[in-house]
Amino acid sequence: MKNRLYYQDAYIKSFTAHVKKHEQDENGKWYAVLNQTAFYPTGGGQPHDTGIIADKKVVEVEEVNGEIRHYLEAPFQNGAEEVSGTLDWERRFDHMQQHAGQHILSAAFEQLFDYHTVGFHLGVDNLTIDLETDDLAREEVKKAEALANRIILENRPIETKWVTEEELSHYPLRKATKVKEDIRLVIIPDFDYNGCGGTHPKATGEVRAIKVLDWERQRKKVRVQFACGERVVNLLGDKQKLLLRLTKLLNAPEMEMEQAVIRLLENGKLTEKALEQAQESLLQYEAKHLLANNNQLVAAVFQNRTIQELQKLARSVIAEDDGVLVLFVSTNETRLQLVCARGTARKENMKTLVGEVLPLLNGKGGGNESFAQGGGNALLPAEEILQQLLTGIK
Repeated sequence: MKNRLYYQDAYIKSFTAHVKKHEQDENGKWYAVLNQTAFYPTGGGQPHDTGIIADKKVVEVEEVNGEIRHYLEAPFQNGAEEVSGTLDWERRFDHMQQHAGQHILSAAFEQLFDYHTVGFHLGVDNLTIDLETDDLAREEVKKAEALANRIILENRPIETKWVTEEELSHYPLRKATKVKEDIRLVIIPDFDYNGCGGTHPKATGEVRAIKVLDWERQRKKVRVQFACGERVVNLLGDKQKLLLRLTKLLNAPEMEMEQAVIRLLENGKLTEKALEQAQESLLQYEAKHLLANNNQLVAAVFQNRTIQELQKLARSVIAEDDGVLVLFVSTNETRLQLVCARGTARKENMKTLVGEVLPLLNGKGGGNESFAQGGGNALLPAEEILQQLLTGIK
C-alpha cells in the first residue's frame, strides 16, 4: 500500500511519479498507471478523485486487477516518463467530509437504537445510508443527528490503523470486515471502530456539521438522506435564496409561507371547479343550439376538440332529446376523433357504425350499441369520414 499516497496522508494535494504504463483499454480510453499516486480510485462507496496529471485532465480513476488506472481526457506527450499530478482538492475534501460524516451518523444510529447500516452511497448531490429497520421515528432521527453533531463539536481525532485478521478481536468493530488482509481500521476513539479504505479528515471537527434531510422506507430498510460539511452550508444558502424568492412571489413572510401556499392551492381548486361548471354550461348551451338547427340528426365536424369534449357534448345532446342521433368528427393535427351516440328511442348500433369507419383511419375504438367512439390517423378529411358515417345509417 506504500504507493497509495492517500493512505500515507489524505491531505496530499500534489505529487510526482514515474509512468509505469500508458495505453488504451479495450474501449479505446487512454489511461496511465504510475509507480505512486494520491488519486483515490472508486471503491467502498466513495467516488474517485479527479484532477490533472501532466497537464491532462483525470476524468476517472479505477482499480483494475490490482493496478490503479488514471483515465485521461487525452494521452500524454510521447516519451513522458516522470509526471506531476494535482488533485481537485475541493472534490477530495468534500468526499472526506461526507465519508467521515457517514461513519459518525451510522455509529450514532447504532449506539442509540441498534440500527445497523447496511448500505452507503456518496454521490455528487446526495448522500445516503440504508438502516436495517423497517421504521424510523422523527424523534429517533433528531436524537441521532444531535449525537453526531456533538461528536463533531468535540473534535475527536480520526485515526487509521492497519491490522491483521487476528488483531481484529481487540477492537469493538461496528461491523465485520470483508477483507482478510491489508485491513485498515478508521477509528474515532470511544465512539466508532470500522473497517474502511476511504479517505477521512484528521478530526471530527473538520466534518463541520451533519444534517438529516429526509428518509423513506425501501422494502424492509429505511434510506436516510443527509449532508455534511460544506454541503450543509451550500444547501442552506440555496434553500434560503429559494425561500426569499417565494416570500416575494406569495407576498408572505417565511413563517406564514405554508398557509399562503395552502390558500393558493385551495383557490386554485375553486377556480378549476368553477371553470368545469362553466364548461358544462357551455356544452349544454351548445347541445341545445345543435338540436335547434337539426331534426333528429345532429352531425358536425370540429377542430381540435378532445375525445372527452365530444363525449360530453354528445351526452348532453341525447339527454335533451331521446330520439336524436349524434355523429361527431374532430380533426386534431394528424389525428381524427369520432363519437357516435343515439337516444333511447332509436335502435341503430353505434358500435357497428364506428367499427365500419375506423379501418379507413387505421384506428381503434370501443363502446356499445348506444354510444361508441374511436380515433385514428387523418388519412381522409373529416368531412369525408362524416359522410361515411351518414351513409352507414341509411
